Amino acid sequence: MMKEELQSIKQRFNIIGNAPALNRAIQIAMQVASTDLSVLITGENGTGKESFSKIIHALSPCKHHTFIAINCGAIPGGTIDSELFGHEKGSFTGAIESRRGYFEEANGGTLFLDEIGDMPLSTQTKLLRVLEYGEYVKVGSSKVEKTKVRVVAATNVDLLQAIKQGSFREDLFYRLNTVPISIPPLRERSSDIILLFHKFSIDFAIKYRVKPLTLTLPAKELLLTYPFPGNIRQLKNIVEQISLLSAVEVVTPEVLTTYLPKAPNHMLPVLYKRWAGSELPQQEFLYAMLFDLKKDMSELKEFIFKFVGPGVVQNPVNFSDQVRFLGSNNAIKPAKHETIEAKEGILNKSIENFSIEAKEKELIYKSLEKNHGNRKHAATDLGISERTLYRKIKQYAIEENQFTQ
Repeated sequence: MMKEELQSIKQRFNIIGNAPALNRAIQIAMQVASTDLSVLITGENGTGKESFSKIIHALSPCKHHTFIAINCGAIPGGTIDSELFGHEKGSFTGAIESRRGYFEEANGGTLFLDEIGDMPLSTQTKLLRVLEYGEYVKVGSSKVEKTKVRVVAATNVDLLQAIKQGSFREDLFYRLNTVPISIPPLRERSSDIILLFHKFSIDFAIKYRVKPLTLTLPAKELLLTYPFPGNIRQLKNIVEQISLLSAVEVVTPEVLTTYLPKAPNHMLPVLYKRWAGSELPQQEFLYAMLFDLKKDMSELKEFIFKFVGPGVVQNPVNFSDQVRFLGSNNAIKPAKHETIEAKEGILNKSIENFSIEAKEKELIYKSLEKNHGNRKHAATDLGISERTLYRKIKQYAIEENQFTQ
């Protein structure tokens, strides 16, 4: 019976796949739906977290009431309280009339708070009170309002790490995490990748009036080994591009490589955590990290010259120079002769005047300037999400009003 119900839910919410981790996540969503417990859905971008919040709502006692999905990362910090809790007329500049917030609109229903890790601390405090007592106060009001809303939250970041960094409240985490649901990334669902490819191929064949794509065996093997950092969303985009832009019906590895990004890391150069949890000795770890950094800087320089032309990067770092590594106490120390020096002769010079953050900020600034402050267009130019761009703008304290016409 459970297997039949599981299959029915998949068909209803258009979920493709039979990976055990995926089935387990769906089963938890089905079991918790009839309760009033808070649920925290975790998973990378593009894994379909919102679909699980809809499953919970559809199978809950409040299924006939409102369901509202909110992306906390896409709402500016200065307006998120107004969006969630509403405001009174005249409570701030531009508040020409009173406004109902999402907690009032969704009263009796379900509110899905996506990217909860991006919510400001002050708003987290107010959210905790809603979860504990069902009470909130509109911006500019002193009247306590009541609401009964089922809150389902989701995040793609490590909230326990965010708690250590002081950017997320520990009490809110444990209040939200009553029932955790973990959505597996696509690379851990290799048995589902080909199924998804064929599903998307049929969908786009109907949409664009073309024949469905078929995969050769080597092409299937290539798909199964690709890490898909963008998960299902990335795979869907790739299938759509091939269906629309390619004249072929049989997809070979040569065709796939035209549409698969050469590197899975983002265009903006952030040191990824490939070596996290590694058993490498400290100096071996630093040695590997250095060459990851070298690769990122090379990609950054290529992108800057393509995007804003020459003349932007001054005094580029020469990574063939010898460098000294940081010791455990953050003091510059020479490496031991028998390790790094013996391998590459990389010693005796430190990296000077080097800042990935400075280049990243400069690139974001120029993109915003080019697009007259339009975040959506700037994010598209940079190859990142609008939410990521918004976080970067806050991180570097970039004043956006200087770019508007």
